[in-house]
Amino acid sequence: MRHRIGIILAVIMAGVLFFPGSWGYLRLLRLPAPADQLSGLPAGGGSLISDHHVLLALAALAGTGLLAGILLAVPRISPLAAGLPGLLLLGWTGLYLASVRQGVDLIPLRSDPFGAGFEAMLFNGILGAAGLTMIVPMFVPSRWRARPGEAIGDGGLTETTVGPELEDQPTMQLTPIRASLVPLPPSPWHEAGAPDNPGAP
Repeated sequence: MRHRIGIILAVIMAGVLFFPGSWGYLRLLRLPAPADQLSGLPAGGGSLISDHHVLLALAALAGTGLLAGILLAVPRISPLAAGLPGLLLLGWTGLYLASVRQGVDLIPLRSDPFGAGFEAMLFNGILGAAGLTMIVPMFVPSRWRARPGEAIGDGGLTETTVGPELEDQPTMQLTPIRASLVPLPPSPWHEAGAPDNPGAP
């Protein structure tokens, strides 16, 4: 069940990377520079805080990076969530290196900012670097194993583990304890011929 959810998260991660991630990268890559500035720096080398388009582009990239970081870092998430998009990016980068035309022709929506931004990330090697990072959880063996207490099926069963030190121990059976009446020894008052109630006059 955990790996099924991981596949769904992988599809979401790929969509986030292609749409807001590519759009934000393209928007920051093509910041307009004033024509009278010889340096060609965005905003003339000044502040970009007042530019709402820049802030939206940064938010889109930050959200994409945050989602990728969560999928990479949280141990309970299946490694497929980050690994499958990473394999896709590495495969796309390899195809681009082998045949630039084929790698570019496979990009959907190339006339839109999403496809253009994805193409720019492919050209600059960002997709290859991101793919190498995202496949790291697939090589961690503990990410593939379910942890104690996690649901392992739709029936609500949980997986429990027994330590090796407890596997060979004999089982103990509890038996009820029966109480028995034990007669008390005779009182010294009876032996001395004292009355039953010595405190009485």
